[in-house]
Amino acid sequence: MRFEVAGVRGQDLRVNVTGSVVRLRGVRRAPPTGAIDRLQQMEISFGPFEREILVQTSFDADAVRARLEDGFLEVRIPKRGPSRRTLPIETD
Repeated sequence: MRFEVAGVRGQDLRVNVTGSVVRLRGVRRAPPTGAIDRLQQMEISFGPFEREILVQTSFDADAVRARLEDGFLEVRIPKRGPSRRTLPIETD
C-alpha cells in the first residue's frame, strides 16, 4: 500500500493492524500563521485524517512494515503462504 502524505512528519503518523484491517491515522499540521498568507490558491488540507483498508488476502500481521520516504508512506503487507502440516494418524 502506498499513501501520499506530503508535509506529514513520521511522528504524526500511526499504522495499526486489527484483524484484516489496516488503519492509517495522522495529522497534517498547518504552517505557522503568516507562512501561507500570500498564496493565491492552496490545495492542501490540514488537520487529522484516517484511512481504513480491508485486506482481502491472508497476511502475516507480525511482518507488516511501514516506511516514510519523500512524502509517501509505504506499508508492506506480506502475504501468508499456504499453511502445510502433516497430521498424525490416531489409532485405537
